[in-house]
Amino acid sequence: MRYRTSLLEFASVYEQDSAALALRRIAQTAQMAEALGYHRLWFTEHHNIPRVAAATPAVLIAHAAAHTERIRLGSGGVMLPNHAPYVVAEQFGTLEALYPGRIDVGIGRAPGTDPLTLGRALRRQPGAAGFDQDVEDLQGFLAGRSPIPGVTCVPGAGSNVPLYLLGSSLYSAGLAAKMGLPYVFASHFAPDHLDQALSLYRQQFQPSAQLDSPYVMVAMNALCTEQPSDIEKVREQHVAAFAGPHATPMARARALTMLEHFACGDAQQVRESAGAFMQRTDADELMLVMRAPDAETAQRSLRDCAEALAD
Repeated sequence: MRYRTSLLEFASVYEQDSAALALRRIAQTAQMAEALGYHRLWFTEHHNIPRVAAATPAVLIAHAAAHTERIRLGSGGVMLPNHAPYVVAEQFGTLEALYPGRIDVGIGRAPGTDPLTLGRALRRQPGAAGFDQDVEDLQGFLAGRSPIPGVTCVPGAGSNVPLYLLGSSLYSAGLAAKMGLPYVFASHFAPDHLDQALSLYRQQFQPSAQLDSPYVMVAMNALCTEQPSDIEKVREQHVAAFAGPHATPMARARALTMLEHFACGDAQQVRESAGAFMQRTDADELMLVMRAPDAETAQRSLRDCAEALAD
């Protein structure tokens, strides 16, 4: 492809679909992504969202890895406040041992769910206090520098699975810069601070053992189709999910701003939109989020986007 391009997978549950079917499609999606030349495939962590089945990234990574040979696989991301860093290090250390050189740990500080699920089901308190320390602890466990004397992460210690920091704020940009980590901006749903965050990250970046210079990934919604009705249906589904079925004009407008960066239309339109976005951000890697009204259209778009972005 003309630039490094990857995929962020939600395991979408479409109409007349089920979570089980969405999860069973993952192996085929991973195989297609590998064959089409996508660089990596990451899985999200969401909870109590009826149309999203990706709740356990580590499990989905293992499943996809067992059905592929080369493509990099990771989390996009593990919501670190929901987990003990030690357990995350064990999980990804296990994955790295089984599939060496193919595993990424993308981490974020959002809960990936609503307050009720966070407090009652996940047994976590709202907020992300201590996130900086959690990231440092996770990094230490994976590097073999345990932050807890006498506690070693087995497996995981010394695996140095690469970390990627996800975010959509100046805080996340600053933390990624301070720790010398690759920065992944969530422009597929929170585009407001895109330019400021990337500028701050690049200005404040400090080299680390993992990374000598800034590395930026930007996420973009995508749907390659010649049917305008497909695009309209995706927009309506998005509004219904985030603003409700009877949204006011203001609520509708707010929901649609989340789709500001959307490469949609035929192959030429997708190529031009993606190219303009990459030129604007000067990113090192583009991560596509396939938006489609149904599974068949999503798979077709996966293929057509790859062809549209071919060299």
